[in-house]
Amino acid sequence: AEAPETFGYFASQGVAVKVISGDNARTVSEVAKRAGIENADRFVDARTLTTEEAIRDAAGKYTVFGRVTPAQKRSLVQALKADGHTVAMTGDGVNDVLALKEADCSIAMASGSDVACQVSHIVLLDSNFASMPSVVAEGRRVINNIERSASLYLVKNIFSFCLAFFTLFATLPYPFSPAQLTLVSAVTIGIPSFILAMEPSESLVKGKFLRNVLFRALPAAMTDLAMVVGILLFYIAFQLDD
Repeated sequence: AEAPETFGYFASQGVAVKVISGDNARTVSEVAKRAGIENADRFVDARTLTTEEAIRDAAGKYTVFGRVTPAQKRSLVQALKADGHTVAMTGDGVNDVLALKEADCSIAMASGSDVACQVSHIVLLDSNFASMPSVVAEGRRVINNIERSASLYLVKNIFSFCLAFFTLFATLPYPFSPAQLTLVSAVTIGIPSFILAMEPSESLVKGKFLRNVLFRALPAAMTDLAMVVGILLFYIAFQLDD
């Protein structure tokens, strides 16, 4: 009963599920239909895929693959990656090891073979595929919160570097003492980062990590720099006392 819900979740997230099995393709297709996998009626017997080119063509065309050898499983993963997809592979047997090693993210069942568990990035301790949505949610939370925390740290670093560069070449006094910078860091980085690390965030991870961090940090750092430089120039122009 959990399988349709799990596969429905992945379908709603834009994940294309493919079934790669060593069993009869038609039988696997029927089981996949009952499990709620989309396009499960698109199946092929891998024994007819005799060349790498045929495997590459079939990878994007079919959903269910039967009578697949371990080497063909690896080739299917390679073909999907070559098409620009990020590939996660779930398996529990020795015959899945080659494909697990090739996948971007490999998931094994704790009840499966030791070799499969050792080569995989993630091991489901309860050996229940229905746990995958919660695994995905936790992974998204970690990545998104790291991105936001990294942006906070980068704001301070970019701001400090640019301010030091500006005051050096403009022969102006640096406006902050070390004690003041420590206080600013604690209030604007330390405490917010701790809060962000605890916040739930299950939004889809998009783009490259560094680009996302810079996209958030750079405008904020430049805004801070403009405000501080403006205050500093105002102070100098009107010769205000400390």
